[in-house]
Amino acid sequence: MLRRLYDKTLALAAHPHALGWLAVIAFIESSLFPVPPHFLLIPMVLAAPGRAWLIAGVCTAASVTGGFAGYAIGYFLFDLLGEPMLRLYGFEAEFARFKESYNEWGGWIVAFFGATPFPYKVITIASGVTALNFMTFFIASLLSRGGIFFLMAALLKYFGPPMRQFIERRLGLLTVLLFALLIGGFVALKYL
Repeated sequence: MLRRLYDKTLALAAHPHALGWLAVIAFIESSLFPVPPHFLLIPMVLAAPGRAWLIAGVCTAASVTGGFAGYAIGYFLFDLLGEPMLRLYGFEAEFARFKESYNEWGGWIVAFFGATPFPYKVITIASGVTALNFMTFFIASLLSRGGIFFLMAALLKYFGPPMRQFIERRLGLLTVLLFALLIGGFVALKYL
């Protein structure tokens, strides 16, 4: 079953509309959707290594733009929903300390977690909630998201055939590891 899904994903990655779907997934993942765009970026670059830079560029632009939507969700909905809840439970002082700490380290937080399997939407929304400096947010997002997508594209472009063979031989193990990283991100979110 896993092999059929992998083959189908590779076939879809070569579809004429795959780049558009990658952009949609990368945009939504930065604010709402729990599935990272890496799942589509990898087979797209493997299927068309000559388009690696275009694929990484589209993924980066859509992800950073989606990050703006996540920032807006945190920024605008916090006043509507979050602030009344903080007042209700008397957590205004705790939130003020969190906000100060987050904004002190926010650029580094965005840069670090933007390049990890940690759910990026959590960072974009938290950045909006704490009103992190928007230019700091933008630059950190661009560097981290672009860095990881272009690094992946470069590795797949230049080492694609051996990596593809490695992936195909160890598909089950890699899938388990990828899901473990994804679940680990959600667990880390719960305890951070």
